[in-house]
Amino acid sequence: MTNRVLMLTASILAENGQSKALADHFIARTEACDGVEVTHRDLVAEELPHLGLAELGSWQVPAEERSDEQRELVARSDALIAELHDHDVIVLAVPMYNLGIPSQLKAWFDRVMRAGVTFRYTENGPQGLVEGKRAVILAARGGQYAGTEKDTQTPHLKLMLGMMGITEVDSVFAEGLNMGGNHRENALKEARQAIDGLVERL
Repeated sequence: MTNRVLMLTASILAENGQSKALADHFIARTEACDGVEVTHRDLVAEELPHLGLAELGSWQVPAEERSDEQRELVARSDALIAELHDHDVIVLAVPMYNLGIPSQLKAWFDRVMRAGVTFRYTENGPQGLVEGKRAVILAARGGQYAGTEKDTQTPHLKLMLGMMGITEVDSVFAEGLNMGGNHRENALKEARQAIDGLVERL
């Protein structure tokens, strides 16, 4: 049985980004695993526009009543949701920009989090419709934030994933990368070791 991994990267530093380096290490380790396939979507190289009213509104129009423009707008979201459903493990390689997630990654979430498609509202609150998936967060940060109120990223990502029904989430942190001394080397080493352990369990 093939285990399909969707790798999402969102570093504006491209190959010089440390979150991209973590993603590359994850992908390299999967090459030694039988039955693991990785799809890489670079959300900077294939940047999505910010969600606008025309696109949001097109989702609300019945399929048979959509204009050509609306069908094109809906197709963008539909393709990303189909890709999400088509994979077993979702890996988010995430740099921290001003205490938040990159806007490119937010634009992806804005397309895949659709009421009635990937989640629905019930009397007991939202219910996720994306089932049987796991997620991994690979977080690269200049400072040290994990476990503090300044780590707005991790709760935000887990909430969005959980809203769609993806509640099994592992996190790998490479922190203090800009703090000098041995912080960078030690943090990256520990993160690579944690990634190795996660890949072994795929």
